[in-house]
Amino acid sequence: MKLQKAQRQNVKLRIGLSSPSGFGKTYSALLLAYGITGDWSKIAVIDTENNSAQLYSNLGEFNTIDLQPPFHPNKYIEAIKICEDAEIEVIIIDSITHEWDGKGGCLEIVAEATKSSKSQNSYVAWGKVTPLHQSFIQSILHSSAHVITTVRRKTEYEMYKNEKGYTQIQKVGTKEVTRDGFEYELSLNFEIVDDQHFAQSTKDRTGLFDGQEPFLITEETGKQLKDWAVTGIDSPFEQLKKVKNRDELTKIWEQFPQYQNNPKFKELAISLGTTFNQENSIQEKFEERKSKMIKENQKMEREILDK
Repeated sequence: MKLQKAQRQNVKLRIGLSSPSGFGKTYSALLLAYGITGDWSKIAVIDTENNSAQLYSNLGEFNTIDLQPPFHPNKYIEAIKICEDAEIEVIIIDSITHEWDGKGGCLEIVAEATKSSKSQNSYVAWGKVTPLHQSFIQSILHSSAHVITTVRRKTEYEMYKNEKGYTQIQKVGTKEVTRDGFEYELSLNFEIVDDQHFAQSTKDRTGLFDGQEPFLITEETGKQLKDWAVTGIDSPFEQLKKVKNRDELTKIWEQFPQYQNNPKFKELAISLGTTFNQENSIQEKFEERKSKMIKENQKMEREILDK
């Protein structure tokens, strides 16, 4: 045991995607995965959703494992190990909800164990099931591959007035259907907020998407995350803070168009732009005075030579 300097190392991504059903978790996960690896054959989907991932086989020739009930945590662990042994680079677990609240999942195991016990007390049952669930979580966190998990959110419906004043009903997601706290184990967690597939980060250790307005997840999103994982690339905010002149500011602004509507990013860019404008104005005045003095000196020299 000894102290050592903290050092940024290459990391494996642990990304979560959550939403109610029908909001595009699987499709978004596949785009992310391809952006990370750039090779469909290095992507595998552990599919608990009745082979729904195969609906997107037109995207590329990715791999699938059809996971059928009972959804015991050990079955997930075995599927992850199969993917690792095949040298898969990105594992998509679609979804982890079944491990918790599916047929043969943790909640059902606890319920059956409690029912069959003499005491009818779930405390003893949880003492056996919690280690199973933790082993599942650890298999994700310690995987040799990048891992993307999807999780369902409980669905509720809200009424709102549209632009024409008519009342409409909108589906919204609330709590994630898995054990509380899973989100905090991840590098990054996205919530897909509507049926148009717009997403926003709810937890972001990368700093790449923190505070960003809802946006569409694309392959480019995956590429950004891969760059961060491999090189430790600064977040757009950090890159913006380090610019030294207006040209660098313009380059960063154009590089991250998805941040241009982010209030914090925009405010910082405007502030820096104002500062650089003032510096440029001062520099221009200095250069103008310098040029004027040079011309005056040259004139005086000519006059002296003429005499």
